Amino acid sequence: MELRHLRTFEAVARTLSVTQAAKELHYAQSSVSDQIQALERELGVALLDRSRRRVRLTPQGVALSEYTDRILGLLEEARWAVARPGSDVSVGALETVCLHVLPEVLSRHRALYPEARVRIAQDNRGELYKAVRRGDLDVCLTFGDPPVDAGLRAETLAREPLVVIAPPDHPLAAHGRSHLAELAAEPFLATGHGCGFREMYDKAFTGRVAKEPVAEVASIGALSACVAAGMGCALLPHLAVRAQADRGEIAIVEVDDADLHTSVTMTWLDRNSANPNLTGLQAVIRDHLAG
Repeated sequence: MELRHLRTFEAVARTLSVTQAAKELHYAQSSVSDQIQALERELGVALLDRSRRRVRLTPQGVALSEYTDRILGLLEEARWAVARPGSDVSVGALETVCLHVLPEVLSRHRALYPEARVRIAQDNRGELYKAVRRGDLDVCLTFGDPPVDAGLRAETLAREPLVVIAPPDHPLAAHGRSHLAELAAEPFLATGHGCGFREMYDKAFTGRVAKEPVAEVASIGALSACVAAGMGCALLPHLAVRAQADRGEIAIVEVDDADLHTSVTMTWLDRNSANPNLTGLQAVIRDHLAG
């Protein structure tokens, strides 16, 4: 059995979708189908039940799926066994985490593993999860709830308060605290739909006051700059705006609504949990965010 066929079968078995597996593996759907059929011919059994609209595993497919997970896990263990601990690690994160968390984390990591080679990737939450699932990343850091995926493991590391930012000369800056309901008259800016920060914004105002943003801005850096220029206010995680507030570019207004927070989540591939390169970096991340 070819390894690439097993990897392709694992993706189809996990997602129960040829289309989704093709997207994850960057294959054409026809290539995924061809590889599954080649595996079926080699084994002499049907692995997928194609009699219904949705892909289902046959009993033989279920059995192979269990072995495939073990085989791929053993291959990863073999790779770790011949690699020096701490010698190679890849981490992905959202823009904000890349800017405000990873620099100190990776500096500490380098002090512990001076020979380490580290690769950093920045992307949105969905793409980061896909990269971890494919094995392109060892671990990723995101905001929000952990992903629902049997092949992934996730850990909530910290609660991060959401705060309102305003121009430094705004009347809100003098008070320093408010409730969301009291901000109904204020113009707010937000990122576009599909962004995790927009999800935070919409969730925060739902049930309190209808609050459509007066402008949608593509990045957190641009959003904060627009607030500093006086365009309006924004709702963001505290760590994303702390540095700008310390420089006096914006004012932070703490929000008294008790449930207004997000979580910092660490996600990795379950079968990579024993990877010494990964566990070393995870220990540094946990220590940093705990402090």
